[in-house]
Amino acid sequence: MKIAFQMDPITSVDINADSSFRLAEEAQARGHELFFYSPDMLAYEEGKITARGQSMVVRREVGNHVDLGPETHVDLADFDVIWLRQDPPFDMHYITSTHLLDRLKGQVLVVNDPFWVRNYPEKLLVLDFPDLTPPTTIARDLDTIKAFKARHGDVILKPLYGNGGAGVFRLDVNDRNLTSLHELFTGFSREPLIVQKFLPDVSNGDKRVILVDGEPVGAINRVPAAGETRSNMHVGGRPEKIGLSARDLEICAAIGPLLREKGQVFVGIDVIGDYLTEINVTSPTGIQELERFDGGNIAAKIWEAIEARVG
Repeated sequence: MKIAFQMDPITSVDINADSSFRLAEEAQARGHELFFYSPDMLAYEEGKITARGQSMVVRREVGNHVDLGPETHVDLADFDVIWLRQDPPFDMHYITSTHLLDRLKGQVLVVNDPFWVRNYPEKLLVLDFPDLTPPTTIARDLDTIKAFKARHGDVILKPLYGNGGAGVFRLDVNDRNLTSLHELFTGFSREPLIVQKFLPDVSNGDKRVILVDGEPVGAINRVPAAGETRSNMHVGGRPEKIGLSARDLEICAAIGPLLREKGQVFVGIDVIGDYLTEINVTSPTGIQELERFDGGNIAAKIWEAIEARVG
């Protein structure tokens, strides 16, 4: 198959951690032809969805992990699969790219399905499953957020469309910074904030469960650094080997059919204790860590699901 990756520059990825690199590596091993382009090179041109990019060959060699061909102008309708893999922020640039890729529906398999990536971003899809999630409020209004904090005392406050642990604050019962933080966030952004009841179980780790076509294939545990609330690996969280609990399987059974129906082939959910906190569909990570811990080939499972969809 002809596979295009819409992603941030592949020349600068960490080949021992990046999930997009691992997906490209496995695709190449399966005999597929690879093409790279950045989101800035995606275009609508008189009825066609096009991109300027380069053919690529990858190898697992630090500092010399990719060969890129000369820049070419392609019609993306000529490809079999397009990976939507650029990192957030989930802003209008990101959203516009989903609208453009959406126009290829019926011609090319775009993974994950851009219509539902746009309509089911990480912190909003969980609202469909209130029985699985901690108490949550999404609001821009300060009084609404204050009322939530008054009810629950110890809370987590973060930007609704944030990523990588950026802008995440724990406000305990003695904290006096809510108003100042609200002023800070609303001063530079028109987005709402999300506030959730703090889950003490985060000290034991924030579990990332990987689902392929709606089925769980394994998990890693991300443990916060000492003195840190956030467990994201971007900010020092430590990955650990861990299995799937009965509660994890219950959560996956509840959300899996919807993910499969909406074309979300590669998804990473976040679970703290018994609660689902995020469903990551935009550019989930964790493949390489899971493969190292469990010894399986998760990338192969993802490609098997994609190859079955392409037929």
